[in-house]
Amino acid sequence: MGDPELVPLPVGFQRFHRRDFVNYQFNRAHALGFADPLELVDAAARIRSMDDCVDVFEALSRRAAAEARPRYAAGYARIAEFFTPPRAAEKTDRYRGCLELFDATFAGAGLVRQEVPYAGAALPAYLLPATGTSAVGTVLLHGGFDSLIEEFLPLCQRVAAAGFDVIAFEGPGQGGARTLNGLTFDHDWEKPVGAVLDHFRLDRAALVGISMGGYWAMRAAGREPRIDRVVAWPPVYDWLHRVPPVLRGPARTMTQHRRFMRWSVRTRARWVPTLRMVADQVLYMLDSDDPADVAEWFMGMNAEHLDSARVHQDVLLMCGEHDAFQPPALARAQARALTAARSVTTRMFTRAEQADQHCQMGNLELACQVLTTWLQTPGTSTGASPQHSDLAP
Repeated sequence: MGDPELVPLPVGFQRFHRRDFVNYQFNRAHALGFADPLELVDAAARIRSMDDCVDVFEALSRRAAAEARPRYAAGYARIAEFFTPPRAAEKTDRYRGCLELFDATFAGAGLVRQEVPYAGAALPAYLLPATGTSAVGTVLLHGGFDSLIEEFLPLCQRVAAAGFDVIAFEGPGQGGARTLNGLTFDHDWEKPVGAVLDHFRLDRAALVGISMGGYWAMRAAGREPRIDRVVAWPPVYDWLHRVPPVLRGPARTMTQHRRFMRWSVRTRARWVPTLRMVADQVLYMLDSDDPADVAEWFMGMNAEHLDSARVHQDVLLMCGEHDAFQPPALARAQARALTAARSVTTRMFTRAEQADQHCQMGNLELACQVLTTWLQTPGTSTGASPQHSDLAP
């Protein structure tokens, strides 16, 4: 049975697991409506390390499928796929299994899958037409570091319900673009965005980048004039702006010493499972075996490469006051750097709203309401300087 209706998304960021990183992944599935909280509590009690997640959630997925609960079957399969090392032999099969379950879940939602030609291969995409009315515009949406576009179907449904055709896609290095089509990562995001615009014959669209995708969306907007509005959910701007200014120069210099960085990444990854996952994912996205490339990849997301002065569109920056991955300091730096934007709106989500975590996992209904209201509101600034505003909680 399909899931064409808008299923209400749960509110609240919960403590399912004692390890913060694992707990966030559980909340990610829960917030998007792909996991039962009681089953997550039970699963957490059986998970001692991240490696345990694969077997536990594969079993949960099979059980949910047998009980005709396709939404949870898809969500649990995704968690198992997420915790499978990217170069493991089982990765591709688990990825394909996720797609089948997501398609079964949303069979009645009007989803149209597409393949966007790119660099001799293809980028996965899907079109979700506006529901209940003629489209008032088109919104392109993509994820970040380790997401699959299928995860964001509940968000896309809400944008479509607000009157927009939604095109969700994966760029090189992401999801099926890497797993099935072998496309490796490129920080120059205007290339995949341009390919998507060409494929769908669009001369105007809004662009929404989720998680680290907030950086790539801003980069693309500064170089692709067909993008008329851009959302960083949340911004990165420059990873070094997470540290005090006095440390940024030495940190950048240190990353240029590849022999040291190679040793540092290997050593730290050996002792810190989360860092090991991050390093493995970066190297997979790049098709590299050199740990020094991990630091170089992160430092490639910087203010100079972004060149925010090239962004002339209306901009929405969405961030959480307790975001552990992309903290508010990055959003503030990004807002200051947008000197040529038509308008800049910043929305800081709070703990009182239960939306203060990364990408507002905990209150996605509120986040989608803020997003769609902004998308429906025409830009108002016509002066030489951008109009800056903060949306109050």
